[in-house]
Amino acid sequence: MKSYVKSRFEIFRQRTHIIIYGTNTFAGRAFDLILLGLILLSVLLVMLETIQEFDGKFHSELVLLEWIITIFFTIEYILRVISINKPFKYIFSFYGIIDFIAILPMYLSFFFAGTSIISTIRALRLLRLFKILNHPQFSGQSIHLKESIVASRGKIVVFMYFVLISCVIIGSVMYVVEGREAGFTSIPISIYWCIVTLTTVGYGDISPTTPLGQFIASFVMILGYGIIAVPTGIVTAEIAIKNIELKNKSKILHCFECGSENHLSDAKFCQNCGHTLNED
Repeated sequence: MKSYVKSRFEIFRQRTHIIIYGTNTFAGRAFDLILLGLILLSVLLVMLETIQEFDGKFHSELVLLEWIITIFFTIEYILRVISINKPFKYIFSFYGIIDFIAILPMYLSFFFAGTSIISTIRALRLLRLFKILNHPQFSGQSIHLKESIVASRGKIVVFMYFVLISCVIIGSVMYVVEGREAGFTSIPISIYWCIVTLTTVGYGDISPTTPLGQFIASFVMILGYGIIAVPTGIVTAEIAIKNIELKNKSKILHCFECGSENHLSDAKFCQNCGHTLNED
């Protein structure tokens, strides 16, 4: 029976996959750190390019560095595709789409002027930082927060719907009360004023002049603080509920030998001293 011998390409794919997708090896972590450094550098270069004085002095150098980074990202994208068993799953994933968009701006600049500025979208690739910090504490906290937001999404959607309807009603009332003379030239403009006031932004480009309009504006300003607080309270309440559920599900395992707690619910021996655990 003949033994299967891997081809050079298969060995290359395997080694590349370990470096690019692995986070537990030195090479994998080094690759991710270099990648994050280049992403930060790329975003910084795009920002510096918008400073006319700096761009005037170092335009050629900025373009050269951008092309070097773009070529690196292109090679990285190709290696990600060929080194994974299911390339289409990566290509159409969130990170896959972001990685592809990140390499487009410089190539599009051949056909459309100014598209290189879109390279700032590469900042989204910094989300890979969470992959590098693949520590149980970070993973657990992120999952906990995600579950809390998902659990509270229905309440938040209903609340935002109420806010939207309120803005339409208040904006329409202000259009009637203030009129075109005060800058409320249409109901959409009045709704815009209501949203700006309700969110406590207050640009000041439109302001009521009549006593009734000022009274309504004062009410909207006070209401704005509640608008900010309610979604935060909803998510916070869900986080508290999840914490209670987590505590109720887990057993309190106490080690009488060394006194340590917070063991896994199915643990039989202390993670600190190895002594037999006792359930309180």
